[in-house]
Amino acid sequence: MLYEFTVSAERDGCKLGDLLRAEGYSRRLVTSLKRTEGGILRNGEFVRTVDICRAGDRITLTRADSTAPEPNPALKVRLLYENERCAVFDKPAGMPVHESMKHRGDSLANAFAARYEGLTFRSVNRLDRETCGCVICAKDAHAAKVMQRSYEKRYVGVCEGVLEGQGSVRAPIARERESVITRCVRADGKPAETLWRVIERRGDFTLLEFTLLTGRTHQIRVHMAHIGHPLAGDSLYGSGASAEYPRLALCCKEIAFTLPDGETVTCHSGFEI
Repeated sequence: MLYEFTVSAERDGCKLGDLLRAEGYSRRLVTSLKRTEGGILRNGEFVRTVDICRAGDRITLTRADSTAPEPNPALKVRLLYENERCAVFDKPAGMPVHESMKHRGDSLANAFAARYEGLTFRSVNRLDRETCGCVICAKDAHAAKVMQRSYEKRYVGVCEGVLEGQGSVRAPIARERESVITRCVRADGKPAETLWRVIERRGDFTLLEFTLLTGRTHQIRVHMAHIGHPLAGDSLYGSGASAEYPRLALCCKEIAFTLPDGETVTCHSGFEI
């Protein structure tokens, strides 16, 4: 099931198609639902998008998903928050958010499928496989669309070398021409800006707080390497694993978002860097 809701008194007499658009569902999604048997139901029965809805009608939207990940109940991921519209997980380092060619059955999507049978996996935000921390997963398409416009993240990470105070990195990020994964700073890249603030010095390393003003792939990792202070444990842009930091030292420590009903929620990761 994607979503189920009751037609309000204010929407009494509206065509179903107009009502769905007002609820935030895209034309593309509605078309997909129309092509699915039982995709759009009113009070449990078939309904067309041109049909009139009345206050109190129960609208159910359902879409089959043949590419759904296999449930893996062996995966244990800490749950930070949950209600009927979303769940926030504390993803561990080493676990990808989505399945890929090299990662089948060990992703957050597989853990979600085991916990919420029948629900489509929709991550509102994404983290690199080696980055730990907060990931919002919407339980329906409408919630995903609303929360994608409202969330804010705060990262903490350890960088090589010593920094003081605070600063920003504003440099365009592009894909390396010969790589699918690696990014770089290049003049023809997309605009990107990262704010950083020192939390504490750790010998030859510095613990920082990061705020992203844009959301580019590997943005923190690329920007800090660009200014000569790559993240500790970063094998892609830095010196790689060390005795002090055997893995990438980056965590999405806090995430705040607004639910479809207007409530604001803030979650904090339990992982330490």
